Amino acid sequence: MTDIAVIGAGIAGLVCAQQLSQAGYSVLVVEKSRGLGGRLATRRLHGTCADHGACYLKPKGELFGRFVEILRSRHIVEVWTEEVYELTAGVPLSEPKNRSPRYVAPGGMSAIAKSLAPGLEILLNQRVIAVTPTPENGWRLTLESSNEELAAKALVVAIPAPQAVMLLEPLGESVLDTAFLDNLRSVEFYPSISAIAGYSLTSQPLPEWKALTFMDNPDLAWIGLDSSKRPNPQQPHFVLQSNADFAQRHLESQDLQPLGQLMLQRAAESLSLPWLNTPEWMQVHRWRYAFPSRPWHEAFLSAGTPLPLICCGDWCGGNLVEGAMLSGLAAADEINNHLGHLPLENANFLKVFTT
Repeated sequence: MTDIAVIGAGIAGLVCAQQLSQAGYSVLVVEKSRGLGGRLATRRLHGTCADHGACYLKPKGELFGRFVEILRSRHIVEVWTEEVYELTAGVPLSEPKNRSPRYVAPGGMSAIAKSLAPGLEILLNQRVIAVTPTPENGWRLTLESSNEELAAKALVVAIPAPQAVMLLEPLGESVLDTAFLDNLRSVEFYPSISAIAGYSLTSQPLPEWKALTFMDNPDLAWIGLDSSKRPNPQQPHFVLQSNADFAQRHLESQDLQPLGQLMLQRAAESLSLPWLNTPEWMQVHRWRYAFPSRPWHEAFLSAGTPLPLICCGDWCGGNLVEGAMLSGLAAADEINNHLGHLPLENANFLKVFTT
């Protein structure tokens, strides 16, 4: 039996796992996808890579800023731009007044998650389909692919709240408090649709900006010249993100390609770049749980059970990647309080970069 099982290998889950592992606990991370990072997602395609989830980091707090500086010193991230332009209909595009560095990973944003993985035991491509308490005062996790069962003394659920609801609801009120489930159900997300599009080297003119926010577009929220993040790009490629209304209208569409084409058409019209409408290639991705619209107001959500069960993620506080990191740290601290009260420094997880 491992000490702690962590479901989800996004930033919250990895930070929590690394924090507890550095303190001396045995930790197992279980992730349904084939890669790490959650919304720090990078897709490899056409000889390059593209960030179709979180597009950049913009540190606010001291600890996250320290984390980013370590990543920068390790050449995992670098400053991409200090300017994100804004486009409002009928208003000429002008340079932003407020400049602050946006950091990206030239090798793809998923490299940030990978930097937190050394030393951790991680099971990829393994979906947890059931969680049950055991007579031995532990948690049993059942995996979908093999029906294999894993055992742990404590459980951290570091996935979007709606997915946590689906996993934990079957435990019922005999195990979980009604208020806990109600609080978990109260968390809501905005969806988003991302389109990655590559273009001919002859496509002109390339925009002067690297990143742009649409302020009042009925369909679009953001566009970035993603190829400008890459060393020696072979061709220009963009990442577009829809707004929540567009994604909600088309969330159940079976074929996402026409949606991506519609997004490109809207961008071509809004930016007066007609060639955006004719990419050489395109891939489209659906994010059901892109941004917390109604987050939980604390850094974690505890089930309050005799057997430790803590939920965490960017939806605890709602501050995206930085919030996910802080939520993972808070969850680790709470688990430690339940188990061993081992020495747990606030930046334990950063030791992975010095060992």
